[in-house]
Amino acid sequence: MKKSDKKIENAIREALTNVCDAALESIDGFVWLTHVVNYSVFPSSLKIVCVFETDESLSNALDAKQEDYFYQRINEALNDVGIKLNQPSRQVSFDTEEACERFHNGKWNERLARLQSSVTLH
Repeated sequence: MKKSDKKIENAIREALTNVCDAALESIDGFVWLTHVVNYSVFPSSLKIVCVFETDESLSNALDAKQEDYFYQRINEALNDVGIKLNQPSRQVSFDTEEACERFHNGKWNERLARLQSSVTLH
């Protein structure tokens, strides 16, 4: 990773940590978020995953249009550090601990690998 990429990575991590902390206080069932990125096609390759505890808690959040909260907060936080998401609704996704357990035996590295493989050169 180049020095400039490390600087961007730190900015992304800090911005997303702030979003995560706020969401933990205000969104029922939300537990954490993470990201994957290919810096050779940044920022279009940036993918953010917002993770809920259960399928039901995610369904309830989506029914309450909470995805808009995440799109807005993530977009604002990244804009504050000079990063613009090209397509927030495509770059931010939602998942659950329950689904990871069901399909990947709780191994998030395997589950996120599918996202990483979709972060390709365009």
